[in-house]
Amino acid sequence: MENKIFIYNSLSRKKEELIPLKPQEIKMYVCGPTVYDQPHIGHARSAYIFDVIRRYLIYRGYKVKFVRNVTDVDDKIIEKAQKEFKGEDLNEAVKKVSVKYLDLYHEEMKSLGILEPDAEPKATEYVDKDKPLMQEFIGRLIKNDCAYISEGDVYFDIKKAKNYGKLSNQAIDKMEAGARIALGEKKKDPLDFALWKSAKTGEPSWDSPWGKGRPGWHIECSVMSSDILGDEFDIHGGGLDLIFPHHENEIAQSEGAGKKFARYWIHHGLLTINGQKMSKSLGNFITVKDFLDKYKNADMLKMFFLSAVYSQPIDFNEKKIKEMDEAHYRFYNLIRRIEKNITLDFQPSSKNFLEIEGIKNKFIEAMDDDFNMPQGIASLFDLVTIANKNINDLDFIFNARNLLLELSEILGLEFNEKIDTWEFKVGRSIDLLVKEREEARKKKDFKRSDEIRKELEVKGIILEDTKDGTTWRRKL
Repeated sequence: MENKIFIYNSLSRKKEELIPLKPQEIKMYVCGPTVYDQPHIGHARSAYIFDVIRRYLIYRGYKVKFVRNVTDVDDKIIEKAQKEFKGEDLNEAVKKVSVKYLDLYHEEMKSLGILEPDAEPKATEYVDKDKPLMQEFIGRLIKNDCAYISEGDVYFDIKKAKNYGKLSNQAIDKMEAGARIALGEKKKDPLDFALWKSAKTGEPSWDSPWGKGRPGWHIECSVMSSDILGDEFDIHGGGLDLIFPHHENEIAQSEGAGKKFARYWIHHGLLTINGQKMSKSLGNFITVKDFLDKYKNADMLKMFFLSAVYSQPIDFNEKKIKEMDEAHYRFYNLIRRIEKNITLDFQPSSKNFLEIEGIKNKFIEAMDDDFNMPQGIASLFDLVTIANKNINDLDFIFNARNLLLELSEILGLEFNEKIDTWEFKVGRSIDLLVKEREEARKKKDFKRSDEIRKELEVKGIILEDTKDGTTWRRKL
């Protein structure tokens, strides 16, 4: 690996060369879903960004161990269980909710072509009597005088944390100035956070040395990452909204337990809808299913995500999606043209093309620079442009097609029937009509030419006449 990969590390607030703990191996942990509702396109952006990063690291020769956790018990899940399974045993209802929405999450990630994680630990697996690792971790913090017991709850003592605020770049005295202790909380300092919550009547709970209860949210990732990846690992990822307090607290409690924790922190920007925060109350809540039901093409959503640098916010709107439809068609149309030109008995030569190799290098250069996905996909558009200019050079377009498919796989794009079966099923019949129309125009039979255009318009097909011939695309 000649080129070096540089990552913007949220902890140091600068780009750093990626130097893994073990050569050619990357251990990566990403905060996953809290399973109480349908996955929306904001969840999809998070999953997709880290999927691309993972794919690229594998492409560059690293062996990647990728872990994404699941929060399957918390206040939101309990509240949802009380609504959806009113009157049922709450413990069983919580299990039903977590299973239902985790299954939905898996289905939607599969529909987007997101790779499954190598490990997917669940919070409840780490408090069970056979594997009480969260209780043991909290016990270590108490022993190290970093946590205290308060009437059955256990809190992390923020004053015992070294350099608290280093990830979010905040001074502890300023944080304390605006913090308050909520009603019912039994902690010493407003910034102290719960490691263990004492049991409430009817709610799921597990045994611990401090009485029955359940874990706080922040403790999960520290325990699960340590168990699967070790006390120090390479990359920790999540959204910008997790920097404080979640990731800040993860660092505090992990270091309090004597662990080095994550070396590189990657955070992605958040998604808005027409300039507003996505919210059910605003009526702009878009699930992954909503998107796929409407647009029928996962590639369009992924290309939308690729249009912005991962660390920056991105705004979803209809105009942008239409642009993605047109952009997607450029890729699809090129592959279709190439496949029409290259017959099954074609024997490619071993000739190398400097233009094609240059585009591959441009893609790698972009992705090596903090996974610059907009520049990465821009190089694919360059490839489409030069391939169209050389469409009659079979060796050239054969090599261009192979590179396009090679690089698009890194980006999780699938310009084939797995994603868009419709075009492949009816595409041939449309091609025949387009060919008939071109013949009619050559014979100046404009009546038949107009009839074919109108017939295709009714079917939602847009024709585009160019100097190189007529192309078609499906109307969005």
